[in-house]
Amino acid sequence: MSAVEDKLAELGLSLPETATPAGAYVPAQRSGSYVWTAGQVPLVEGALPVTGKVGGEVTAEEAKELARTCALNALAAVKSVTGDLDRIARVVKVTGFVASAPDFTGQPGVINGASELLGEVLGARGVHARSAVGVAVLPMDAPVEVEIQVELTE
Repeated sequence: MSAVEDKLAELGLSLPETATPAGAYVPAQRSGSYVWTAGQVPLVEGALPVTGKVGGEVTAEEAKELARTCALNALAAVKSVTGDLDRIARVVKVTGFVASAPDFTGQPGVINGASELLGEVLGARGVHARSAVGVAVLPMDAPVEVEIQVELTE
């Protein structure tokens, strides 16, 4: 087990299986020393624990927890192409999408769930640039979706 996975275990977490793509794409793509993940919804054992709009059927706190799950799924996608999460030199960028009720403006707070998880697990290597975007709807009516870009060590 890698040091990153040891840290996950300390936090009471483990990497899930990489989700099967719901379309014509791959969960992650490596190019040189970078890996980009596809958007990761908060699947847990192949199902969404909750659906709907944040600020409507889903609270901001629930969505923040779901964003943590998305980040965990993104790490699993990175591992699927690298074989070892200890190869992550740093997280370069996180992009988070929040299916938002019309008056909901707390997207950054929701995506903090993903950012905080990456920081807890990777320390300084988890510090990143980020976008948090409100959208009308996400695949499968997921409340949140997260994608990450990481740089690898050689």
